[in-house]
Amino acid sequence: MAKTPEGEVKKKITALLKQRNVYYFMPVQTGYGSTGLDYHCCYRGRAFFIEAKAPGKKPTDRQWDTIVKVRAAGAMAFVVYDAETLAPVEQWLDLVDQETLHVQLARPRQ
Repeated sequence: MAKTPEGEVKKKITALLKQRNVYYFMPVQTGYGSTGLDYHCCYRGRAFFIEAKAPGKKPTDRQWDTIVKVRAAGAMAFVVYDAETLAPVEQWLDLVDQETLHVQLARPRQ
């Protein structure tokens, strides 16, 4: 996967997702049906999506449209170019962990 600059970015994303036990799917776009981003993920019941880009590249208009739709539907969408732009993904996962812990602590005993 790491033979291109974008492949290097995907390698870092995949390592983080595996480390955090995130379910993820990387659809193969064939030109049919709806478009998607590079990663479709779920963590502790929260959906999020990631578009990987080589440093200096930008999402296409179609990818931005997908990001807007994902966010409008209530899910998170990230664009990751490097370690600096991967950090917000990790921070968001930390917030989800904190929210989940809060809910577990607040749940009444049965």
